[in-house]
Amino acid sequence: MFIMKIYDELVARGLIAQVTNEKEIKEIINSGNATFYIGFDPTADSLHVGHFMALCLMKRLQMAGNKPVVLLGGGTGYIGDPSGRTDLRSMMSPEIIQQNCNCFKQQMERFIEFGEDKAIMVNNADWLLELDYIELLRDVGHCFSVNNMLRAECYKQRKEKGLSFLEFNYMIMQSYDFYHLYRNYGCNMQFGGDDQWSNMLAGTELIRRKLGEDAYAMTITLLMNSAGNKMGKTAKGAVWLDPNKTSPLEFFQYWRNIGDADVLKCIRMLTFLPLEQIDAMDEWKGRQLNEAKKILAYELTKLVHGEEEARKAAL
Repeated sequence: MFIMKIYDELVARGLIAQVTNEKEIKEIINSGNATFYIGFDPTADSLHVGHFMALCLMKRLQMAGNKPVVLLGGGTGYIGDPSGRTDLRSMMSPEIIQQNCNCFKQQMERFIEFGEDKAIMVNNADWLLELDYIELLRDVGHCFSVNNMLRAECYKQRKEKGLSFLEFNYMIMQSYDFYHLYRNYGCNMQFGGDDQWSNMLAGTELIRRKLGEDAYAMTITLLMNSAGNKMGKTAKGAVWLDPNKTSPLEFFQYWRNIGDADVLKCIRMLTFLPLEQIDAMDEWKGRQLNEAKKILAYELTKLVHGEEEARKAAL
């Protein structure tokens, strides 16, 4: 019986957008030798659907024997990621940043298995807030080309309205995170949303220039609907993972009511149903697509809120 390797499964589920070195990445994660990180900036007091996709990727890779490093952005949260933004993010107080980090931590423990020889959680405030500015400039400043930074996709939209020097530093901070995690935790890969690509490349380049070592980056396909808009938004705002902000019933109904053109893609990308089962749904139409939406809503509500809440929401 043919057993699909994890990298091929990620491809088949449509999860991979860009990779730096496909052959090497494929070999490392298929053999369970990746120590990889995904960063989560604490921009709110709950994770949302966009984060959920990254957590699912983490879970898949952990199940294949790889070691996740969850990076809470307690330090980068002081700056704010300009990627995909047309305006400056609101500045948060240190107290709000810490409170949001605590909320993220509690929610993540539902998805990822933490513990000795399992996943670890770190907070970049522990090293970024201790950096000396002049020392940092002397240490890594020469590794970054301003010309390359200005061409980066992550700054594109911000340049139209004016890119602040504060935001311009975000790439350096994210790159430094990768460099720090590589040196101190043996973290050889970074995964993230496709809008993070230029930041992630900068991190691999910093490691190469400072340490003469290879590190790798892979971006996840952004969760977009057939109209080209980011999914996980309603008239009320974001679809949150916190049941006090988006109830299990509202969460279920969001997925139950997505467009016909998006349902099978979402089942493939977000659920843990076997690919053979999903492939058999490819020819479904009409009422069958309605059934597929119920399956999607149930599976995702079960993952986020537990089986009992999924059953109640499905009634």
